[in-house]
Amino acid sequence: MKKLLLCLVGMANVLTVEAQVGSFFEPYRRTSLRLPSVPLIVNDPYFSIWSAHNNLYDGATCHWTGQRKAIDGLLRVDGTTYRFMGKDKGRLLKPVAPMADMGAWKAKVSYTKPAANWAQRDLNDSKWQTQQAAFGSPKEYPNIRTAWTDTNSDIYIRRHVTLTKEDLARDLWLIFSHDDKCEVYINGVLATETGETWVQNEELMLPTNVKQSLRVGDNVIAYHVHNTTGGANADIGLFANVKESHNNIRNAVQTSCDVMATNTYYTFRCGGVDLRLVFTAPMFLDDLNLLSTPINYISYQVRANDKRKHDVQIFFGTTPELAVIKNTQPTISRIQNVNNIDYVRTGSVEQNVLGKSGDIICIDWGYLMIPNVNGNVTMADQNAVESQFVSKGTLAQRDALRIRSNNESEMPMLGYLHNFGLTECDSSYMMIGYDEVQDVQFLGTRYKAYWAKDGQQLTDAFESFRDNYKTYMQRARRWDKIIYDDALAAGNKKYAETLAASYRQTLAAHKLFMDKDGDLMYFSKENSSGGFINTVDVTYPAAPLFFTYNTQLEKGALEGVFKYCADSSRWGFHFPAHDLGFYPIADKQTYASCFPGANGDFGKNMPVEEAGNMVILTAMTCLREGKADFAKKYWDLLTMWTNYLVANGQDPANQLCTDDFAGHLAHNVNLSVKAIMGIAGYALMAQMQGENATYRTYMDKARQMAATLERTANDGDHYRLAYDRSGTWSMKYNMLWDKMWGLNLFSKQMKQKEYSYYLTKAEPYGIPLDNRERYTKSDWEMWTACLAENQEGFARIADLVWEFANKTKNRVPFSDWYWVNSGDYQIFQGRSVLGGHWMKVLMDNFLKNKKFSTDIENVTQTPDTSKNEMSRYDVDGRRLSTPKRGINVVRYKDKTVKKVVVR
Repeated sequence: MKKLLLCLVGMANVLTVEAQVGSFFEPYRRTSLRLPSVPLIVNDPYFSIWSAHNNLYDGATCHWTGQRKAIDGLLRVDGTTYRFMGKDKGRLLKPVAPMADMGAWKAKVSYTKPAANWAQRDLNDSKWQTQQAAFGSPKEYPNIRTAWTDTNSDIYIRRHVTLTKEDLARDLWLIFSHDDKCEVYINGVLATETGETWVQNEELMLPTNVKQSLRVGDNVIAYHVHNTTGGANADIGLFANVKESHNNIRNAVQTSCDVMATNTYYTFRCGGVDLRLVFTAPMFLDDLNLLSTPINYISYQVRANDKRKHDVQIFFGTTPELAVIKNTQPTISRIQNVNNIDYVRTGSVEQNVLGKSGDIICIDWGYLMIPNVNGNVTMADQNAVESQFVSKGTLAQRDALRIRSNNESEMPMLGYLHNFGLTECDSSYMMIGYDEVQDVQFLGTRYKAYWAKDGQQLTDAFESFRDNYKTYMQRARRWDKIIYDDALAAGNKKYAETLAASYRQTLAAHKLFMDKDGDLMYFSKENSSGGFINTVDVTYPAAPLFFTYNTQLEKGALEGVFKYCADSSRWGFHFPAHDLGFYPIADKQTYASCFPGANGDFGKNMPVEEAGNMVILTAMTCLREGKADFAKKYWDLLTMWTNYLVANGQDPANQLCTDDFAGHLAHNVNLSVKAIMGIAGYALMAQMQGENATYRTYMDKARQMAATLERTANDGDHYRLAYDRSGTWSMKYNMLWDKMWGLNLFSKQMKQKEYSYYLTKAEPYGIPLDNRERYTKSDWEMWTACLAENQEGFARIADLVWEFANKTKNRVPFSDWYWVNSGDYQIFQGRSVLGGHWMKVLMDNFLKNKKFSTDIENVTQTPDTSKNEMSRYDVDGRRLSTPKRGINVVRYKDKTVKKVVVR
């Protein structure tokens, strides 16, 4: 009874602290959205762990790329163990025929199509070439020892493997990497084949019919890989399972999963105890230090459901695979004590910091760290740790140091245990973090993330997170409320759930740091679409989230591009760069050759696209800040890029834009809209600086170009995809800036006609980008939906994005590119462009008073009140007692309303 009273007193104290924000273990709102993949532990493109399952125990947790990054969770209740997180993988794989990361292996190889029986074990392959694996693109994939890079080409590999009787007695697994299509045969029996995809370290247990083809002695793995385009890769190995089996672990019963902006909530029933679990990433847009600190909380609460006390222990376990790209890499793990806190710490032996870059890869430098705050930690054999917890509810004796070579089969288990003892209700939390050592390289200089700018160590950050747990959890809940309520006011419940699901994904695809000039830098990684760093046409769609809540972050994205393009030795063209390199190295554009062909074909550059993006985003930055100081720093570049738009934006040449998944397109009407809005944005920035003649010149030009577009792209009940293609159409989402800025360059009739036409093209999961294919982009759908005149009209399109996320069968982090008829995703996943989902919130915030006029007149700091000024507001609709620098909205007694620029 005494312990129960203490428990109730403790809970009362917690509830007192939480009174204004609600319980830490209750979501701000219950959600109906079944996300295709649920964010668990996230901070940046490398520290990013998700669950791609309906129940947290249905499968292993993984990186956003899909690579396994397993964290397991067990709850022991009165001696019975329940699995609530992860899945017993049932295997520890020992190499029988290792892959190339353990050392080069040789095989017989052909690059031309061989005879039909090429996969049979007894084929005479003595005349085939003998070459070393792995095969593929040396600069794109690791461990390539034989270059194979031709597009639309094939490689046929015959690998001879000697097996023993002991090998055949175990379960055998293939591990293979391929880019693109592949098929695998064992002794002539098909083991697997894939479609058009590229995966590293894919695992497959040999099916019964395949294993029956094996024999003691010589066997043949026949591997065919087809490279369609881009990088190529072929590597394959055979492994035996040496894991001990534990059959006395039950699955918990998951009863709910709710995803808010900063928190993910799960509830489970484990016999007589209910478990509540909360994954919290304290990434707040008003706190750059917390936004960038790579530490997350896992909070846990147990409560009896039968009014009885129970003996309860909770366990979380993982391995060094969270700190390497391939599980065969040598690792070093140790217990480290700092300020009386024990940390279990693990990472690769190599520690080639910033040594690998590219897209679908994880990190293999830096250190994963778990402190013993509120519990105990251990590092020991996986079998031993799991067995002892199941049998005794305690941790296995820990090693102080464990170095694992690349030919060992087993990684150590890193374990955390909290012993509740005999309890009816109790709660606590643990922490997990990742120190990348160095986070990014920009223009030749390496930087730590923003949180470490003053020399702080991750152990210092852990102590701060420990000391401020309640405060940070309260703030997390408040951010959940802000994001949800703002979206609900702008749309509906489905829109609110969509934005709650988009928040952490958007932020976790970024890296925040401060450069040597003291300027804030906020660089994205272009996840699953190239791996580029600070891509301009990824920054552009993501911008609404940052314009809504913290314009400094948007400036941090733009600043890096400005600095790169201002260096003529690195750039020197009349339009902006597409990107700054492959993440995390931001030294040089890597998208494609920068030299336009004589015929006007700019290869894979996007001159009008990126020029329009940079000028529009800079203009919006200045409008949000109410001053043009940021534009002044780079006025020469902005002028050059705007003049490029004037010269080339009315009828763009044959070049790419961000949506040309179907290839180059000349005479692109939506791209022309973007150019026109860029020119208008430049005019507004000029006026904010008092350059009235410049304002009139460029605004007049924008109006002329808009009139020409509206006249020549008209195709009856809609406007064309391309000027020269009647019967075509596309979403003109770039017109949103015209509506938001109140310029009316394009008529209200055009906007209404376009919106109405899009509705005729709606399918179960969205509206296609254009008439060429039936896929769409969710960010542009949200922008396009804002052309509606009311919330109901907005929801008719925005709801379709929710439907896609709720029903797609592709269990990957929220894809923004998918087929509107089937709900199947089209490659993209885990991308930052989901920040574009906030466009309606941004627009409503920017245009709170829809009666404001679009006329802008110039006044001095002391305004002319001859019209009997009655009231004055800023651009967000807040009442001003005195004029403020920037754009003011003035109401006069004669009932006119005008925007005026105060300098």
